[in-house]
Amino acid sequence: MSFSSDEVNFLVYRYLQESGFQHSAYTFGIESHISQSNINGALVPPAALLSIIQKGLQYTEAEISIGEDGSERMIESLSLIDAVMPDVVASRQQQAHSVKNPVVKTETNNSNGEENSTNNFSANHTENMEVNGGVEIPSRRSTILRGHESEVFICAWNPTKDLLASGSGDSTARIWNMSDNIGAGPNQLVLKHCIQKGGTEVPSNKDVTSLDWNSDGTFLATGSYDGYARIWTTDGRLASTLGQHKGPIFALKWNKKGNYILSAGVDKTTIIWDASTGQCTQQFAFHSAPALDVDWQTNTSFASCSTDQCIHVCKLGMDKPTKTFTGHTNEVNAIKWDPQGSLLASCSDDMTLKIWSMKQDTCVHDLQAHNKEIYTIKWSPTGPGTNNPNMNLILASASFDSTVRLWEVERGVCLFTLTKHTEPVYSVAFSPDGKYLASGSFDKCVHIWSTQSGSLIHSYKGTGGIFEVCWNSRGDKVGASASDGSVFVLDLRKS
Repeated sequence: MSFSSDEVNFLVYRYLQESGFQHSAYTFGIESHISQSNINGALVPPAALLSIIQKGLQYTEAEISIGEDGSERMIESLSLIDAVMPDVVASRQQQAHSVKNPVVKTETNNSNGEENSTNNFSANHTENMEVNGGVEIPSRRSTILRGHESEVFICAWNPTKDLLASGSGDSTARIWNMSDNIGAGPNQLVLKHCIQKGGTEVPSNKDVTSLDWNSDGTFLATGSYDGYARIWTTDGRLASTLGQHKGPIFALKWNKKGNYILSAGVDKTTIIWDASTGQCTQQFAFHSAPALDVDWQTNTSFASCSTDQCIHVCKLGMDKPTKTFTGHTNEVNAIKWDPQGSLLASCSDDMTLKIWSMKQDTCVHDLQAHNKEIYTIKWSPTGPGTNNPNMNLILASASFDSTVRLWEVERGVCLFTLTKHTEPVYSVAFSPDGKYLASGSFDKCVHIWSTQSGSLIHSYKGTGGIFEVCWNSRGDKVGASASDGSVFVLDLRKS
């Protein structure tokens, strides 16, 4: 392995540029003679320095967690500064291999608002961590889908058919047919994400970061680290390629009507695309840093969030945001409108979950109970305007503190804290009837909970850390995607 000071300088220069330090980048570029290096900047992907640092950090964590006998211990995440200090690394290594059992993270109960006293909270904490036979999903109820060659970041069920889509770091998406009448087993369509290079199509070699089916299940949209969004038919044909972003796409969503697609990119912009023509209808450049998530409020208005800590509500045809919400003190990871489009939930690395209304500038609720970053949130498909109008609306939040919390938003009260996971929770999903919540964690487990009692109903341990969980439209199958390249489907139908 070898690298030159020119290469290091170029990556630092690009990092300064991408982070908005334009003056520092300019000065550094002159002093380090960037223009005289023979590096083709067009071939270097965005966030290259951070990507290689992250891999170095993961390698150091692996050195600590994997023993001489090849066994792996669970360890607390390492900070970047700790990772470059030999004494800290040596002491963590000693610590990891002096304990026989993995340490289960615990959390302090610093919930704001009174926690519901009838929520089996203590039972959740004191129960033996071994899943009992009645809860554990037997292997005959799971179908493992192999084919991806790298981690699978996302998966989503078609809303009308038993087709499961998945997107991976191997620069493909796949559509798996999970219907019962396919005979030999699920077949897969491979959607290769290619780019034009020298007049020929070559694999982009970039992660597929996001995917979403349109509401009638006829088209699948994918977003990629190569900067392109793509629309595919259910038989795996590429219908159109949407190119306008300058850098990776982090999120994309169809509107309910199915005529527009919305995307968010590292280039700080959000774009509304005309789904029928593949053309950019309007590009919104209101954020001052990468846009991380978007969610439609109506067929023509949406919210976006960013690492700039701001949330903008925008409308097609308007050249300014209709509302801007500020209050988070770190990057905002995800945003979701409630089923009626009246309340907006946001979660952040500042460890808070906030609820916003178009009727006021400050947040309606500032929910501070998690003690690490909150990665994602989901509203239940319940309450007015849904198929389950007689059930209360609740919100689920998933955190790197290994817990999931269920919130009653009207009062801003935490109903249940779900504590069976032992590693960061990356995904939560409500069943279509709102009675169950699936959660997926890097502890390789998918847990299924009752939203009425907070109790654990089913559990399944896969072979890799879980990035995403999702329910099919009938609510009898749960799909999950994992860090080891596996995708699996749990069949919850009563035998």
